Amino acid sequence: MFGFFLTSILYLLLGFIMKKEFPKQSKGFHPYGELIGLSFTELGKGFSECLIEVDKRLFNPHKVLHGGIIYSMADTGMGGALYSLLEEDELCATIEVKINYFKSVREGTLTCRTKVIHKGKNVAVLESEVKNEDHIVAKAIGTYMIFKV
Repeated sequence: MFGFFLTSILYLLLGFIMKKEFPKQSKGFHPYGELIGLSFTELGKGFSECLIEVDKRLFNPHKVLHGGIIYSMADTGMGGALYSLLEEDELCATIEVKINYFKSVREGTLTCRTKVIHKGKNVAVLESEVKNEDHIVAKAIGTYMIFKV
């Protein structure tokens, strides 16, 4: 766990420290986001929206979208929404995300809309809702650490 935390911080430092702007497209910026086809369509003060086109290569053995992909959307959306509120010398890292899954997904375009519920000096709480068309697929709540670089 500690190694993952250090890896996350290193990635954040290398990826964000020279840029305050969070790119809408993940190409060349977020290798995992690029791998799963995630792209941001909106990013503002404490809000983000990202999309993934459902791809059968991301299915689990039951021929539905793997829950980890939906979790990844929520976690990445939360990072983007919070990042939009951070100062130049601040970074963030996930402490915890709790997610509830409501529907399985076999096709379509998933949309994840995220908002910051609370931002303190060191900790923030965010909420994500993932939809497929008009159907809620999952809801997540996350806690993030904010720290100075």
